[in-house]
Amino acid sequence: MTATASVTDELHLNPETGMDAVTLRVGDLENMASYYASALALEPMEERTRGTEVHRVLGRGQVPMIRLIGTPGLPAVDPRAAGLFHTAFLFEDQASLAATVARAASDPRSRYVGSADHLVSEAFYFTDPEGNGIELYIDRPRDQWTWRDGEVQMDSLFLEPNAYLTAHLDQDVVAAGPARAGKVGHVHLQVGDVPTARRFYIDALGFETTVGNHPGALFASAGGYHHHVAMNVWNSAGAGPRAATLGLGDVAITVPGREDLDALVARLRRAGIQYADESHRVVVHDPWGTQVSLAVPGTSAEELLRR
Repeated sequence: MTATASVTDELHLNPETGMDAVTLRVGDLENMASYYASALALEPMEERTRGTEVHRVLGRGQVPMIRLIGTPGLPAVDPRAAGLFHTAFLFEDQASLAATVARAASDPRSRYVGSADHLVSEAFYFTDPEGNGIELYIDRPRDQWTWRDGEVQMDSLFLEPNAYLTAHLDQDVVAAGPARAGKVGHVHLQVGDVPTARRFYIDALGFETTVGNHPGALFASAGGYHHHVAMNVWNSAGAGPRAATLGLGDVAITVPGREDLDALVARLRRAGIQYADESHRVVVHDPWGTQVSLAVPGTSAEELLRR
């Protein structure tokens, strides 16, 4: 399917849907930008000042991966509130993943959380200096994924980090840093309850459930990916609307064309959900106040800063 593919049906997002750079509101912009440059080998791409706020985009090559908005004075991230569970950065191969894991582990500002073999992917988890979750991962080939009764089979099997680095770490790849490709693969959110999340992310936005029977969580995607978004209540059961804090500012999703935004708008209208249609993108807030934006592809770092 090409980038101009039409919507497959009125209920679901286009199979070519993907994820774009996540936006974080941060208290110490310089420290956080330095952290993502050092730990994840991201390069500054664009910067713009809006009033008292400084917006800075970092990424690899021509791919924006994170937008940091300096917002000093806001309260810190509340780990029990709705918002970000983690941003998952996807790499192309085991050497690229190992190199980034080694970088993140060697930065004293990182907090290592763990690692796992998820059957569909291999993943390592960290927390950044301001409490935002990070996943670094690679996908296994799709022909190795197992589907049963319409759901992809995932697990959290032991993945020994030191053995992984011993097997896959290549100093030439480490030195290449941002020259190795990366992108946002999925975003995992904290929500107040799963049924409400299902009504918004599945019924209104148009993602399709990929794992619906996991305790306290829901995984969903477009086009048969294992998941582009996940929502859980592991830390946030019963959470109400988000207060203005540091942390997640925007979950950005790309769709192939304007016709996909038109189909989204129709779903939002049927669900009675308010939205802003800005021609090139549609902005909506989930039931907990998290901003979600869907835009056509070709978003450069400069365009990202115009949002």
